[in-house]
Order: sequence, then structure tokens, then C-alpha cells
Amino acid sequence: MRQASAVHKPKLYEQVAERLGEAISAGTLRAGDRMPSVRQLSASERVSVSTVLQAYVHLESMGLIETRPQSGHYVRRRERPLPAEPQVSQPAASATPVSVSALVARVYRAASDARIVSFGAAFPSPALLPTRRLNRELALLAREAGEVAIEYDMPPGCLVLRQQVARRSLDWGCPLAPEDFVITCGASEAIHLSLSTVARTGDTVAIESPAYYGTLQAIEAQGLRALEIPSHPRHGMELDALESALKKRKVAVVLVVPSFSNPLGSCMPEENRQRLVRMLAERGIPLIEDDLYGDLHFGPQRPRPAKAHDTEGLVLLCGSFSKTLAPGYRVGWVAPGRFREKVELLKFAQTVATPTLPQLAIAAFLRNGGYDRHLRSLRRQLASQVQRMVEAIGEHFPEGTRVTRPEGGQLVWVELPRKVDALVLHERALEAGISIAPGPIFSAQKRYGNFIRLSCGFPWSPRLEGALATLGSLARSLA
Repeated sequence: MRQASAVHKPKLYEQVAERLGEAISAGTLRAGDRMPSVRQLSASERVSVSTVLQAYVHLESMGLIETRPQSGHYVRRRERPLPAEPQVSQPAASATPVSVSALVARVYRAASDARIVSFGAAFPSPALLPTRRLNRELALLAREAGEVAIEYDMPPGCLVLRQQVARRSLDWGCPLAPEDFVITCGASEAIHLSLSTVARTGDTVAIESPAYYGTLQAIEAQGLRALEIPSHPRHGMELDALESALKKRKVAVVLVVPSFSNPLGSCMPEENRQRLVRMLAERGIPLIEDDLYGDLHFGPQRPRPAKAHDTEGLVLLCGSFSKTLAPGYRVGWVAPGRFREKVELLKFAQTVATPTLPQLAIAAFLRNGGYDRHLRSLRRQLASQVQRMVEAIGEHFPEGTRVTRPEGGQLVWVELPRKVDALVLHERALEAGISIAPGPIFSAQKRYGNFIRLSCGFPWSPRLEGALATLGSLARSLA
């Protein structure tokens, strides 16, 4: 007579895997969280490294975790319903004076409060930036640079920085020389200088719709008129609509963000960039290209700037290190083509020079290596945060909500049901300790009353997801 089979006793790796599985089920380890390193878990569980590896293989076979090469083990995300995408925008076909600054000031005052969960301001978390290394570079330069560090660095700006940016332009597929660049106080000054160079008070500027409110403020400050052009949530400005507008009215300059625009996150296809440059060159119209987010692509290759197709010197390419290295350093640049001399003169008249030490620190960081490695890490993190934001919106926001699918940058554009007033939602969210950017500040025509822009620049956490769930609840109450 055969003996009854013995009760299976879990092996050691199975016991470790079971405890981790319970932590995942309970929400202690959440979807997307990084699992403890093999050595950390070996020490805390008092088991061998090989046992931990077996436990992780077991959890992966169960579909609970995933391995990311050269990064570690992560809790696998749950499949959440993804909202639909917004449709092509339909602004009125008329040039409009701009007056958004008062509302923008209210939004930014709220976003600067440390007690607020900030989905409203489009800057990356310091935790994602190489802050310590930059601070070391800055401290070393302050000690050793001598008088150079406190002198004016007259336009066009720090030569070693312009050399480093020129070297990077080779990677963009848009090779430029150091003398092609003028260093500015962030991309904002680059845009202001470019507008001042090619437009006069009362002129019309064609822009994407929706458009970054900083662009609208620059247009407002210079007494220009904004002509909003329909834009696709993935492909950006609709060129057929732009061409039609150019045939009907006089446009002094076109200003676009081809790579991961703010707020749409759209990325203009290469053939569209080429067509845009050719279309404007035929008419002698300058193009101001804001390439602030170009380095933050989620795909394998950086999009080539439209400037790469410029043979007439009509493209003024603007960029900055504010979204990738140090927002507070305020170091940007413009490659203004045929307008370089005038931009330099205006730069001197407006701010004399860009602070010297931050320029030198960024140049040293670029020269000493590590920037590309930092960018790879930053892009992975932002891609993950954008994906989690989109998934969470699908889970928590009212039925009928639509969300963009950016392939770079750190922003999502959310279309809420028509009954939801974004300005009312903004006020109620502030009362709950949450900041958002309401849609009307992204249009000279005060459109997008049921849209909001949300920033994904901070690492995902239970606090952030809780705030987003609260925001979704507030939106449902208004819907």
C-alpha cells in the first residue's frame, strides 16, 4: 500500500516570493515601483543572493514584476483603461490681441507654494536632475575662475558653452558652429529677442493652438497679435490650415514648437518640418522654432529641428537647459541665422549679458561627460511618469475625458466633459491643495474652457496619485 503524498512545503525562494506578492497585492509595493535590489533583499530576508534571484524569476513568471535591462526589477503595471485622445483643435480664423498675464500670474503664485501638489507648473523635479554634480562644478568654478566669474560675458556669450552646444547640434542632425549661437537668459529671453528682431508692434504672429502661455505673454508684451492655427494632438500645427491663412492675411512670423509642444506634447513629422520651412522661405517669412523639449524624446532618436532644412537663414532656433539640467540657472540660447547681429544688439540692450558662472558650470558638465547618460535616465523616468499619469486619469476622471499621448516632454493635455469649467476646477483644486493649469491661459481667444494641462515632472508617488484621484473626483462633481 502506497503512503499518502507529503504536503508540499514551500521552498525558501517561494516563501520570499509569497511575501513580496502579498506586499504587491496590499499596495505596499505599487505598480511601477522599483523592487528592492537583489543585495538589499538578500540582507533583509537573510537569504542568499541566488534565492532572491529565484524569487524574482518566480514573481516574473507570475506576471507580478518585470525586469528592465540595466535598471532592475519593477512591479508590473496593471492594465488600466486609457482615455481617447483629443481631436484637432478648431480656433477662430482671426488674429487676436493677447491678454493672459493676469490669469497666468494667479496660476504661478499657486504653483510656487510648497504645500501644494503641483500639476500646474511645467518644470522637472530637482530629484530628477544632476543637482549635486552641477553644484560641485559651480563651487569649483567660483573658487578657481577668478575675475572671469564676476565679469560681464558680453553677447554672444561664453565661448566654451557655445562650443559645447555646437558639438551637440551634430547629434540633432543640424550641425551649427559656435558663432551661430547667442547665449540667453533661458529660452524665454531667446523667444522675446527673436520676436523683437522679426516683428513690429501690431504685427501678426501665427502660432499653434493651444499654445504655451509664455509664448502668449511674449506676444502680449510686444503688442503683437496672435493668429491661432488648428493643431493635431500628435502631429502639431496643421500645415494646410497655415497655408490657407498665409494666403488670406499678412503674417510677420510663425512661431512653433515642433518637438513635444507645450501643452499638447505633439511632435511634427519630419516631412512636415521640411514643408513648413519651404512654405515660409517661399514667402520670406521667418520661423521661430522653440526646441526646448527636443532632448526629452521617449523614442530611440531625437527629432531633427526644422532648422536642419533652413537654407535661407530664416529659422531662429531657440533652446535651453532649463528642462534637462537646471531651471534656476536660466541658461538658454538662440541660433538666429541671418538675424544674428540684430539679436546680439538687442540682447545687450535688454539684459547686457547672461550670468557667467552658470554658463561655465553647464559648459563644464557637458565637456566632462555624463550629460547623455543623464538624459537617458531622465527620459526613462519621464516616459514612465507620463504613462502612469495617463493611466491614472483613465481610472479616476469622469467618463468622456480625453488625454494626449505625448512621445516626449513631461506634459499631458486633458479634455474634460463640456460641463466642466476648467477655471472653476482650478479654484476648487487649489482649495484641496492641488494646482493645475486651466485651458483658457493657452489661447489668446480664451478657448479651451473645459481643458487642463497637467505636468508629469515629479516622480510618481502615493501622494501624487491621491491628489490626482481627488482632482478626478472634483471634475466628476462638476460634470
